[in-house]
Amino acid sequence: QLQAFGGGLVQAGGSLRLACAASSRRFAGNVMGWFRQAPGKEREFVAAISWRGDITSYADYVKGRFTISRDNAESTVYPQMNSLKPEDTAVYYCATSGTVLPTPTPRRYDYWGQGTLVTVSS
Repeated sequence: QLQAFGGGLVQAGGSLRLACAASSRRFAGNVMGWFRQAPGKEREFVAAISWRGDITSYADYVKGRFTISRDNAESTVYPQMNSLKPEDTAVYYCATSGTVLPTPTPRRYDYWGQGTLVTVSS
């Protein structure tokens, strides 16, 4: 009910736009978040956006480079990733949370989609 796509191989300094499509049931009224997991590392928070799209939250390591947005009519959330670095290489996951405000805490997210791999070459 959540599907992330748009991953691929990109050179350092390049850009990539991911997308996460959800069923209206999973999308409506929920905070949408993005997390990532690099090989051998724990899953970490990337960004999240409130239902109305007026409140966003970013991890410090992507702030200023990534922008999260959502299209509620299409039940889709997008992270635009610019100035990509090799350390951004990871599998990226989207998830939904019933919290009012965007949260970086994975356990606050109820449903997770399959990830999409982003590889940034140096």
